[in-house]
Amino acid sequence: MPRKNTPFEIHVHGQVPLKAQVKFEHLQDALKPMWKYAGARSLADGARSSYEDEPGIKFDAHERTLQMCWTVAGDFDFRQILDEVCMNLNELADAGAAIEVTFYDADYDDEDHENGEESRDDFVMLFVGPDPAAIMQVQRDLLVQDIVSMMERHFDGAELGGVVAEVDKLFAQRFDSLVSSLALGKPPTGSGGTALGGHGNGRKPRHLH
Repeated sequence: MPRKNTPFEIHVHGQVPLKAQVKFEHLQDALKPMWKYAGARSLADGARSSYEDEPGIKFDAHERTLQMCWTVAGDFDFRQILDEVCMNLNELADAGAAIEVTFYDADYDDEDHENGEESRDDFVMLFVGPDPAAIMQVQRDLLVQDIVSMMERHFDGAELGGVVAEVDKLFAQRFDSLVSSLALGKPPTGSGGTALGGHGNGRKPRHLH
């Protein structure tokens, strides 16, 4: 059943490379918390986004990828299913991947912005992969991309090798200290990474195609 009194539109966006043996039924099991949250009875039923111009949840058997550009109405309780989905996808992923989850305040409008009111928008970045090294690799790549993009406004790219090397040292230290930690199996959260941004009012754009 569709949820009532849902204060957010929740957008899930990402592409996960899958192991060769993964089939549709494996994804149906892995993503069950998501499609059940949407009130569907199966992945096929729940794969459609709330917006017709979004592809929804798609399994590309030829390219062996899970593609998600999917919006559902909900509340912050959606966060409770993210750990489970992340752990499930770790079992199916062939390489590290980032998944962005954005909570858009459904009641926030232009009038609220003009009145100086802040929206309740929120953002979570998930990282999945077959092992801790793969997860850290995609985290490292996103961080380096962000840092280089920011610093190239002031420095030539050739001057930033030392900065990148320091980032690599930090991740090497984290890997050494956390390689056996269960924390690596959980999605890091926060308002960081390449997903920050938005239009004039600071809100992150809904469409990320």
